Amino acid sequence: MEALKPSILYIDDEPINLMLFKAMFNGRYNVKTIDSPVEGLNYIRNNKNIDIIFSDMRMPELNGVEFIREAVKLFPSAKYFILTGFDVTKEIEEALQEKIIEKYFQKPFDKEDLIDTIEKYSTQK
Repeated sequence: MEALKPSILYIDDEPINLMLFKAMFNGRYNVKTIDSPVEGLNYIRNNKNIDIIFSDMRMPELNGVEFIREAVKLFPSAKYFILTGFDVTKEIEEALQEKIIEKYFQKPFDKEDLIDTIEKYSTQK
């Protein structure tokens, strides 16, 4: 029997980033992309079958760490990661220390690095 593919949720306010992420990983994983952190929280409220959640850092409404802090309250068993096109902030460092996020990735990210991370963390359930 084939193992179930990990389910990944990716939140980013930039449509091109969502499209590229889905193009890179859909098929290999079950990928859901959402363009708003508020919509992401609504999705998490109604879907508890997510293994891994990636969030962009800079978004309107909530930044990535703010989104993840709220998401963890709704769904603490998922593994959370930040993708950022900017330098690591104090807020990201604190989230790492508090173990709210497992790791962060600089954009443009290395596809193989993300695959290795997804494989590692999706087997830790």
